[in-house]
Amino acid sequence: MTEPTKPLDLTKPIDPSESLIEYPSDFPIKIMGAMHDEFAATIVELVTLHDPEFHEGKLETRPSSGGNYLALTVTIRATSREQLDNLYRALSSHPMVKVVL
Repeated sequence: MTEPTKPLDLTKPIDPSESLIEYPSDFPIKIMGAMHDEFAATIVELVTLHDPEFHEGKLETRPSSGGNYLALTVTIRATSREQLDNLYRALSSHPMVKVVL
């Protein structure tokens, strides 16, 4: 019989030995939002707050087939779990962002 898994407590930091990510490392994040002239520039500005080395050259863009949405892939230099968590929170709470993966 297997033991039940404990629920994940998101309020406690993850022990570095339990992390699946080695820091520092390049880490891609996919972001989708409605097509808007300022969407990509806004996301670059937001990401730069969490990774000062990030620049537009590390940004990939793909419009949806209908042209209503824009998918962005930003590749940041992840230095800690805390940095990633803060960036994911900032992106997912931004009003222009629909999805963050």
